Amino acid sequence: MTTLSDLARRFRSLHTADRPLVLANAWDITSARIIAKAGAPALATTSAGVAWALGSADGDRLERSAAIGQLARITAAVDVPVSADIEGGYAETADGVAETVREVLAAGAVGINIEDGPRPSAEHARRIAVARAAADAADVPLFINARIDVYLAGIGAEPGRLEETLKRAAACLAAGADGIFVPGVVDRATVEALARGIDAPLNVLTGPGAPSTAELARFGAARISAGSSIAAAAHAVVREAARELLTEGTCSALEGGYGYGELNALLER
Repeated sequence: MTTLSDLARRFRSLHTADRPLVLANAWDITSARIIAKAGAPALATTSAGVAWALGSADGDRLERSAAIGQLARITAAVDVPVSADIEGGYAETADGVAETVREVLAAGAVGINIEDGPRPSAEHARRIAVARAAADAADVPLFINARIDVYLAGIGAEPGRLEETLKRAAACLAAGADGIFVPGVVDRATVEALARGIDAPLNVLTGPGAPSTAELARFGAARISAGSSIAAAAHAVVREAARELLTEGTCSALEGGYGYGELNALLER
């Protein structure tokens, strides 16, 4: 029988320097099943996609209980390791992150993304330290991926952004993080500089217009995530199909979709 610790070790082993872990982020049971069937060795959730699926805006607005409930449904639906995007920790204080981590583990996830967002670097590090302690107390080698939003939020200008990101990354690793996620950069020079300067697997965010995963791997990325882009694209199909049907009376936007039987069979188990 596969234990949570077994899944955690399997997930941890997927972070290698020679072959990046590519994560197509899921937001519900159906998307998780589709991604797993495509051959994904692991899944990650997208906090934005989960929030949208549950009728909430992203950005620390979704209740922790709702997010954890959706996470539990996702982990139960697939046999691969799952990492949870927990935004800033779903807690007002650093101490509250411990309860979030306990609930994440109880839900069956073996990794977390925790972001700094508007929080000072020291507060982010405190939350990581609390998460590490909670996972260690549960004897599960939870993979903590620390997200640093300097580039995504456009804080400062180069070369200050690189220096600030590396400084924050060092603090996160000292606090117990296992990997560093720097969304907002895909150019070769910056990814290479980050990979050289961070003593841990580097995670970058891909999307339309980004270099291929093979190119990002050559730049030094060890983990490549789609983030909320797949969920956003799925909702865009709804928008376009509705617009076309209501204005033109046709359904060309729906061409190439799943057949009823195929999608239904995916959810029968």
